[in-house]
Amino acid sequence: MCGSNAPVWEGRPWFQYPLEAGAPGHEGWGIVDEIGSDVHAFRAGDRVAFLSGHAYADYDVTSASQATLLPRALDGMAFPAEALGCAMNAFERSGIRDGETVAIIGIGFLGALLTQLAKHAGARVAAISRRPFALQMAQQFGAEVWSLKQRDVRDDIMRSTGNRGFDCVIEVAGVQETLDLAGELAKERGRLVIAGYHQDGVRQVNMQMWNWKGLDVINAHERDGEIYLRGMRASIDAVVAGALDPTPLYTHIYPLEDLSHALDLLGTRPEGFLKALVVP
Repeated sequence: MCGSNAPVWEGRPWFQYPLEAGAPGHEGWGIVDEIGSDVHAFRAGDRVAFLSGHAYADYDVTSASQATLLPRALDGMAFPAEALGCAMNAFERSGIRDGETVAIIGIGFLGALLTQLAKHAGARVAAISRRPFALQMAQQFGAEVWSLKQRDVRDDIMRSTGNRGFDCVIEVAGVQETLDLAGELAKERGRLVIAGYHQDGVRQVNMQMWNWKGLDVINAHERDGEIYLRGMRASIDAVVAGALDPTPLYTHIYPLEDLSHALDLLGTRPEGFLKALVVP
């Protein structure tokens, strides 16, 4: 449902229970059932992706300014555009170019999407993760892979670049260990992109090393609704054009009444899990 005066998603933190009905549900897509009297960009029956905070529900309400039309080419395809848009925005901030070396640390849903995008841009990509299934997926996308469980993994990865380091390192895991490794893998005058969600405590950085290397450190998190929408629209274009294929990453699908199971998977991340979809 699209309404011109409906509540706007504000990027507030999720999973602070108890939550309102339908929350956190911020990656919604669906079919417009009804529109406000002054909404002209959409009509009933349109398939849209939208920003909200209550999409774990049979019906949700969002502002027309927070929704984007899904083209007919995507009919029948699940499309959590907010999550896909995050990947597009982080990729844009990374500035990855053809021929560059890129290390992506943390291959969950976001890391796997960034692996696809970087490979499509013509980069040589190293994917680094603890989970064998995630590394298998990254390898299918054309990345060279390393396990964080491997002894001396940093030295092995660096040797793959002739001990020069990477043009761009994207840290996606959101923990101290991977933040440390990201700085070590970046070359002098390289780019260190922080896409991980570091919200569980204070982090320390080796500022002496960052300073000596002259790193460009980029925080790839956005807080502007217009930029979220821009990334969502870019993800639509990328999927239609074949530059991005999220379908293999949707490893689990649950009906709405089994939402609790999907959220359990998000916390435990068993082998074989990357992204769970919750559908009507």
